[in-house]
Amino acid sequence: MTEASRPLDALNAARGKKVIVDLKNNKQFIGALKAFDIHINIVLDNTEEHVDGQVTRKLGTCFVRGDTIIMISPA
Repeated sequence: MTEASRPLDALNAARGKKVIVDLKNNKQFIGALKAFDIHINIVLDNTEEHVDGQVTRKLGTCFVRGDTIIMISPA
């Protein structure tokens, strides 16, 4: 992975790759990062919702509001 000098550079490097998104409601979304903006609103593709490590739903393409996100990590 290339070195990122700013947080948005790290997100840009993860574009098109699988990421794990931890949410404030104790759920995780795992999917390919398609797009994001300066508010860290993100669009994920092929998204799965995980609760307690188990897949609960397959969501496909979804929009996640940035203020609900705790962490974004490469899968």
